Amino acid sequence: MEPQELRLMLKDLESDLIERKASLSDPDRIKISILLADITTLKVDAIVNAANNSLLGGGGVDGAIHRKAGPGLLEECRRIGGCPTGEACITRGYHLAARWIIHTVGPIWRGGNNGEDDQLACCYRNCFALAEQHGIKSIAFPAISAGAYGFPMERACRIALAEMSTFLEKCDEIEVIAVCFSTKAYLCYIDALRGL
Repeated sequence: MEPQELRLMLKDLESDLIERKASLSDPDRIKISILLADITTLKVDAIVNAANNSLLGGGGVDGAIHRKAGPGLLEECRRIGGCPTGEACITRGYHLAARWIIHTVGPIWRGGNNGEDDQLACCYRNCFALAEQHGIKSIAFPAISAGAYGFPMERACRIALAEMSTFLEKCDEIEVIAVCFSTKAYLCYIDALRGL
């Protein structure tokens, strides 16, 4: 995308980009919201943390969630003792607006031929399974693995939306939000959403 094209797209979005939502809201289709926001501020039942295997905090969204939730989160994560790639676990939200934090460990991108797509899809499936088990009615996901773990953003967005759509086909009582940390992520989700 040329810089001028991006500027024009951003100009079209600039008045409400920070709070803007894009949804598939046709009653015969799946509903997914896309939001450019700080996931740590959302008032939802659960936010998803793109964690590392130790669960003890790190950079990006993981570090932001740990800082905002406070020391109780670190103590609970220590008791859990880690999480394998593709799996998920749940903790309280502590000082966050969200009641729960679902931690999942996405795959590190190694070129795409090492099962990364399946591992990323498992992250979403396992988060949804925990959401169902805990009666969660609203859940916000970051772009798992698309930051420091190097997963290509466009590919990560397609996998995320495919898993969200598949889940919502069988359980449409949960509000699902894809939370974007950057304009690039937001635009990737919008493009992927149009392809559903």
